[in-house]
Amino acid sequence: MLRRNVLALSAAGLSAPFVARAQAPWPSGPVRVIVPFPPGGGTDIIARVFQPKLAEALGKPVVIENRGGASGSVGAMEAARAAPDGHTWLMVYDTEATNQTTMRLPYRLMQAFAPVSLVATGPLVLVAGKAAPWANLRELVAAAKKAPDAISYGTAGIGTLAHVSTTLLQQMGDFKLAHVPYRGGGPALQAVLSGEVPLASLPAVTANPQIRSGALRPLGVTTAGESRHVPGVKSFAQQGFADFDAPTWWAMLGRAGTPAPIVQRMHEALASVLTNPELRAKIEEQGADVVAGGPERTRRFLNAEVQRWGQVIRDNNITLEG
Repeated sequence: MLRRNVLALSAAGLSAPFVARAQAPWPSGPVRVIVPFPPGGGTDIIARVFQPKLAEALGKPVVIENRGGASGSVGAMEAARAAPDGHTWLMVYDTEATNQTTMRLPYRLMQAFAPVSLVATGPLVLVAGKAAPWANLRELVAAAKKAPDAISYGTAGIGTLAHVSTTLLQQMGDFKLAHVPYRGGGPALQAVLSGEVPLASLPAVTANPQIRSGALRPLGVTTAGESRHVPGVKSFAQQGFADFDAPTWWAMLGRAGTPAPIVQRMHEALASVLTNPELRAKIEEQGADVVAGGPERTRRFLNAEVQRWGQVIRDNNITLEG
């Protein structure tokens, strides 16, 4: 029996240390990727772009499971309870770093999860709805200074990078907007399109189709300079907010304790998929830059994001309660 298992694992390209721990080929069944936001947001969009090719690479179905709520923490808690057998993974958004400070969670990011890959980064964009009266950021800031907290903006939730970075923007510019959190980028997008809120801070991945159609007007992007994904729109740093830089990002995580060879194989499968020119172009067309960084790079990046934005959150007393 052991000989047959060793042969099966060798055929799958896995190493001997994994044989001793798992005694079975991986994956042995469908692979679940939890997206901790509702359908239609940037995280869901990117996951569904690579889903079919990842299934081909792994040789098993890849099932996207949307578990929205509490700025992504509901889905993360579901993933944190999963068995560390490599059959449940978590596609996280920037909220996973900020949640570590805004919430009292039953898990800690770097203890509960094994980083697999930094999938992509991209700009956040502050957009105004068709009925909004501001033609540019300067006009919006002037109006907000005249009527503090009277102008509302939507985001994918409390503590998301969109929320925290817009808070920093207000702090730097000495103006105040009213934050309206939604249960993901999709609902926030619908809110600004319907006029429920006049503004929204969204990843370009979510907002770009509506920007291109003329339904939304971009006022600025959060990258240090102009982004090719929102052409012709200046960054906040270029509009007087010196050194402002807050790109959004997406990463794939596994359950802590997942055997290292499985984590590495998932990274290699995902990286091979993300380097596919056709698939890469699809993600970039949506408004994100493919990174496909490995486990160690992802670990360092996540640690830095938790520390950087944790300080802004503490300075502004941002909590899940508001």
